[in-house]
Amino acid sequence: MQGQLETALDQVLRRNPAELEFHQAVHEVFDSLGPVMRKHPQYADAAVLERICEPERQIIFRVPWVDDAGRVQINRGFRVEFNSALGPYKGGLRFHPSVNLGIVKFLGFEQIFKNSLTGMPIGGGKGGSDFDPRGRSEGEVMRFCQSFMTELYRHLGEYTDVPAGDIGVGGREIGYLFGQYKRITNRYESGVLTGKGVSWGGSLVRTEATGYGTVLFAQEMLRTRGQSFDGQRVVVSGSGNVAIFAIEKAQQLGAHVVACSDSGGYVLDEGGIDLELLKQVKLVERLPVSAYAERRGNGATYVPDWRVWEVGATVALPCATQNELDDHDAKRLIASGVLAVAEGANMPTTPEAVALFQEAGVLFAPGKAANAGGVATSALEMQQNASRDSWSFDYTEDRLAAIMRSIHDRCAATAEEYGQPGNYVAGANITGFLKVADAMLALGII
Repeated sequence: MQGQLETALDQVLRRNPAELEFHQAVHEVFDSLGPVMRKHPQYADAAVLERICEPERQIIFRVPWVDDAGRVQINRGFRVEFNSALGPYKGGLRFHPSVNLGIVKFLGFEQIFKNSLTGMPIGGGKGGSDFDPRGRSEGEVMRFCQSFMTELYRHLGEYTDVPAGDIGVGGREIGYLFGQYKRITNRYESGVLTGKGVSWGGSLVRTEATGYGTVLFAQEMLRTRGQSFDGQRVVVSGSGNVAIFAIEKAQQLGAHVVACSDSGGYVLDEGGIDLELLKQVKLVERLPVSAYAERRGNGATYVPDWRVWEVGATVALPCATQNELDDHDAKRLIASGVLAVAEGANMPTTPEAVALFQEAGVLFAPGKAANAGGVATSALEMQQNASRDSWSFDYTEDRLAAIMRSIHDRCAATAEEYGQPGNYVAGANITGFLKVADAMLALGII
């Protein structure tokens, strides 16, 4: 059956040239599936591998808009509707200059298994644009979002495809996108987008969910070693929503968070990150993280053009972007005594770094498991929209915590069943794959 995996991987490489992140994501899943293919030959017979790597639909479109100077700007929009065997396509929209088809396909492929792990009836998809909202006025962001949705709306629906936010797409952008969808369709379909404002169909805890969920998953890993977050020295990459709320939950659990970062560098605050100041700088004023150090004083240091992983930690939470933590960073963290690494971002750790962590006995949680809390809470938002209901913060957070415990326990049990105890990468890949593959077999050759 190893030959079947190699044949399917060769096909992916041949049919999707130069899409390196997509290749990496497929390779990482396939590396775990040898025991599965030996135990379940029906997956090979039905070409499940080949089908699961081919998106059901790929949409690329032009996004014309007018900037504040009256100039026409052109961006490219994407939506990859990857797999709907478990339910409507579900996955975020990313607005960032790095976005291209390969990036969106890597994210959509990861989303298939992440969504499967939540236990919720949602398929996998992803989208976005190479538009950069940074430095743009409110009017420019609104006009871009309206133009983007003017094309995308025809492909969406609460039973078809339900986008959410991602890098560069927060509550502001979701509001503009939903407003245009409502305007064009003349329908208030609150379940067609998630990450909405609480006053107009959003869910409490959705903003916090990805960061909270990452920490909750890491807490479950630490418990397997008789430890917790209490007293841990924590380093977090990024300073957006995921990073900030990972910091918040880690601090609630007693951790000492000393560093975070953005694309320009990192802040080291040995006194502990002042969360309210960080929220003001990053979420309200949208300033570089260097502004935190300037206002904080008290020994907080901004280090430009360096990676945050040079700061020693017992728990590391990469919450920024793909391939941000490489083998050199892993060696530094291992030397500093790191116990656990949990991915808050999508595929932020290179394969070489993952291997080093696993060889060193470091607890390692892949993003498709550790950061699944965001999409899980999006599915909870969809439930509330469908029932015209609104849940309390505590109730929704309890649901999130239960989902993250369930994901952890199922990944651990599957890894044990397939002869790789403690390997959360294998556990997540196999658990996610089995549910989707069985659904695909049940639905026939589609």
